[in-house]
Amino acid sequence: MKFGGTSVGSSESIQQVVEIINQEQGQKIVVLSAFSGVTNLLVQLNNQYQEGNQDVLQTLQQLESRCFEVVNPLFQTATFLQVAQNFVRLKIEEIKTLVQQAYQESHTKTIIAQGEIISTHIFQFFLQEKKIESSLISALDFMVLDKNQEPDTLLISKNIQSILKKEEKSIFITQGFICRDFFGNISNLDRGGSDYSASLIGAAVSAEQIQIWTDIDGMHNNDPRYVENTFSIKEVSFDEAAELAYFGAKILHPQSLIPAKNNNIPVLLKNTFSPAQKGTLIKNSTVNDGVTSVAAKDGITAIKIKSYRMLLAYGFLKKVFEVFETYQTPIDMITTSEVAVSLTIDNNEYLSEIVENLQEFGTVEVDKNLSIVCVAGDFSQNKEGISAQVFNALKTIPIRMISYGGSNYNVSLLVKTAHKVEALNALNAQLFKHQLAALEA
Repeated sequence: MKFGGTSVGSSESIQQVVEIINQEQGQKIVVLSAFSGVTNLLVQLNNQYQEGNQDVLQTLQQLESRCFEVVNPLFQTATFLQVAQNFVRLKIEEIKTLVQQAYQESHTKTIIAQGEIISTHIFQFFLQEKKIESSLISALDFMVLDKNQEPDTLLISKNIQSILKKEEKSIFITQGFICRDFFGNISNLDRGGSDYSASLIGAAVSAEQIQIWTDIDGMHNNDPRYVENTFSIKEVSFDEAAELAYFGAKILHPQSLIPAKNNNIPVLLKNTFSPAQKGTLIKNSTVNDGVTSVAAKDGITAIKIKSYRMLLAYGFLKKVFEVFETYQTPIDMITTSEVAVSLTIDNNEYLSEIVENLQEFGTVEVDKNLSIVCVAGDFSQNKEGISAQVFNALKTIPIRMISYGGSNYNVSLLVKTAHKVEALNALNAQLFKHQLAALEA
């Protein structure tokens, strides 16, 4: 059971989480993020430390205040309140000791890790006050990366199984996001990595189910920030969910589904603040007929390389891809013609170097401020008319690129970001009209 930052962002929400945990039968491993806002403060503090900015002490004070906003109303007894406050102060002092030293890169991830360490200890103190038996196990004792900075799944499983055998508890509390690298230094699974932690842990212990608790009712058929009358999806396949997670559906970290899918463990997305809602179940089977959901990914740059040297030439695309490999820049979409190739990236850090290298092969054009609209569903060859509905819905919107056929579960369309909201609403009206009519009825 993984609970995100908003789920542990206040004393009230923490009490709600405890109620949810108590309602589940059997052994439970509870994976917690940092209190909402805390990781952002730690990142800000680390940047100030790196720059030698004197505001670092002020940010430390903000960090302590944010933690006390959660802690002070949470505890009912003076003893546990003091224990919790003292723990927060101890962590603040440890961070202060680090940032008063000359900047060291090795301190960065140690500082960032304190958010999850604080939240899990406070949560454990609260369970103790409530006389709920539980055990706090440190992710730093089992969650490890290999020499390629990827999770070492065999060692993770071995480590956590050994830890669990020593304790006969029904509730285990641990941290999401944080881990140790190949050399034993504190590291992390990147932002949003608590989902990944939960999936890795679930796979390591052969869990019956992995639950991701957030602040929305599961995965929606469209982005509720831009589209009215969206609805949560009851069930979705891992393949469809993975496409949506990568192309903009913020409810899941894109990598988080891989361990669950590989080990055939269902993932249930639920709302901490509305636990009666059924949420979304993700599993290794396709249950939807037609389009499942629509998502959009912003910050996209399109690069077009036009060269008559492509005509009837082999090896040209290999040379193009090698440029992106050199600068470790992933490609999202790609389309080709006889004399041109267009592709998209979502990281412009090395854009000027990439363009300079590509100009050796031909004329290069760059377009920015674009969005990929992902339509996920069952687009297998025996499904008739679905793609026609997609393109008909967008007949008034200029489309820069189309990626269709690379997957049975996704059609991707590149549009100007200025047209994104219009595209999402048009697709919602066209593709989900029967579901929307049923909801209104």
